[in-house]
Amino acid sequence: MRTDLDQTLTALADPARRAIVELLRTRPLRPSEVADVLDMSRPAMSRHLRVLRTAGLIEAEMVQDDARSRLLQLRRKPFKQLRDWVDEIENFWTDQLRAFKAHAERAPKRRRI
Repeated sequence: MRTDLDQTLTALADPARRAIVELLRTRPLRPSEVADVLDMSRPAMSRHLRVLRTAGLIEAEMVQDDARSRLLQLRRKPFKQLRDWVDEIENFWTDQLRAFKAHAERAPKRRRI
């Protein structure tokens, strides 16, 4: 069973999709604008956007003045879930290293001869 986090990590595994996410961090953009900035063909862009949408990382909103045009923007929830998971891993290792340090500091020192 795939979790939301699995989908997020799978979607972000591709450098082109990470580049799309980086572009959308600054502001919403049209798919054609993203394709132009990344010098990517429209079919390739469409495939990458489908993966990002399926993973729930982006959403498309219709432009008010043009029903054919859409603006892409990032969704916060999957990125928050990813950040929470990374924080859990970081906390685990921080605790482990803290415990190891405490153990090493209280262990009796052996004298060298």
